[in-house]
Amino acid sequence: MILQIALLITTVKFLFIPLYHSTDFEVHRNWLALSHNLSVKDWYYESTSEWTLDYPPLFAWLEYGLSHIAKFFDANMLQVSNLNYNSHMTIMFQRLSVISLDLLYILSAKSCSALVANGKLLVFILLVSNPGLLMVDHIHFQYNGFLYGFLLFSISHMIRSNFIQAAVWFSLLLNLKHIFLYIAPVYAVHLLRTYCFTVSSNDGIHTAWYSFSFGNLLKVAIAVITVFVISFGPFIDHMPQVIARLFPFKRGLCHAYWAPNFWALYNFTDKALQYALPKCGFAIPKVEAAMTGGLVQEYDHAVLPSIKPSITFILTVVSMLPALIKLWHLGADRRYRVLSFVRCLVVCATCSFMFGWHVHEKAILMILIPLSFLAVLGDVDGKMFLIISTVGHYSLFPLLYPKNLLPIKIFMLLTHMAIGFGNIPTLYEVAKTKGGKKRRAFMRLPMLGQIESLYIYGLLAVCIYETVLHEAWGLSKSLPFLPLMLTSVYCSLGVIYFWINYYYYFLTFNLSKVPIVGAMNLNQYVKKAN
Repeated sequence: MILQIALLITTVKFLFIPLYHSTDFEVHRNWLALSHNLSVKDWYYESTSEWTLDYPPLFAWLEYGLSHIAKFFDANMLQVSNLNYNSHMTIMFQRLSVISLDLLYILSAKSCSALVANGKLLVFILLVSNPGLLMVDHIHFQYNGFLYGFLLFSISHMIRSNFIQAAVWFSLLLNLKHIFLYIAPVYAVHLLRTYCFTVSSNDGIHTAWYSFSFGNLLKVAIAVITVFVISFGPFIDHMPQVIARLFPFKRGLCHAYWAPNFWALYNFTDKALQYALPKCGFAIPKVEAAMTGGLVQEYDHAVLPSIKPSITFILTVVSMLPALIKLWHLGADRRYRVLSFVRCLVVCATCSFMFGWHVHEKAILMILIPLSFLAVLGDVDGKMFLIISTVGHYSLFPLLYPKNLLPIKIFMLLTHMAIGFGNIPTLYEVAKTKGGKKRRAFMRLPMLGQIESLYIYGLLAVCIYETVLHEAWGLSKSLPFLPLMLTSVYCSLGVIYFWINYYYYFLTFNLSKVPIVGAMNLNQYVKKAN
């Protein structure tokens, strides 16, 4: 059925070809043009278009390779000055390029799903039918699927104890899109702990180290450095310009549409205080309502302290430290260790999503995709996946703002929810009556508590307000950003709830007490490193 499901999902992608596409379509058309026509040394200086090249070199080389195929579709798309060019053949090529590269993602999903026993097909379906990737890549338009293919291949190799291959796949990923630097510390800690050190004894609490393999460390270092040299070598004389493009800190704390994280609540609180304090007699300087203007630039908060990039960096690092320390001090059970590596990826990805600088709403996929693999490997993993998958995918709805896309968005989300809620709970023990029937409160979703279920149902109210009531009440002109803010703030509550609960679960995880129903096949892959 794996081949049949892959073909079905691919067919759906073909149906999306004529739909709306965002400015990211022009971004990548411009990158095709500049990489095709300019010398390598000029790639990171070109500024004819406002959408300048700001991805690492390997992605630029990918665009260069694609450009030599694009010229057979429509050579006019490869003119640097041909801004906002979107002929029928240009659209066809760009869409087909995303669909074709997704083959890597499908193969990586198969590779990961092969690691589990009970729930193998479910894992594959959850990964390849991810509505976030369908919305972001195949309607909104980006290249995320094949990038997550690199991540999943890296994870599968790490679980199989193929450490050098895992390091190479992840290094390639970093040189394609540098946002994955956020989870690089997890790789560093796990590789050092598992591949470079040998453990003599472990009583579950205290670990004794007895040898360090400098040779293994050297192997990893050579593999990683080689990838970076090949990627950045041609730009060695232009590194300041490349770094400036890759890390544009002038874009502001939040993206135009607030990602549902801690800063969405921070911004909302600032706006609420700016409105409420003057009514209580406090003098507040008037500031333009910039934080809700939907623009990408730096702003100062009106009441709360303004946030600088250094603050977000410190908060992100500090929030990750307990998870990294836990990962370092794991026991000797290698199955426990590799599963904890993937869980730590999810935790640290969430930390970066929560506190990072200028976080894009699409970064929620860095949490959802590894967690899709874990959903069948532990009951809490499954429950938390059901919550964050629903909230995270709904938070992407505003990306597809044309009204005619609403039924498509809702259908994709509900279908994915039906797959998750209909199958994941059946893998675990559930509360039963003496007669053997499942007992669940009215309107309570499977595996979720009453309040958690009510929160999920609350997304329906948010959707109704955004799509019907906001305009019906005549607020679309006076408060145009309110629906976006409502989505960000409401979804941020769910993301924060997930972060706290999953972090606690990771730090207090007890292998003997948690049902792990799908991990039986892992034993044949996990082997000693030394």
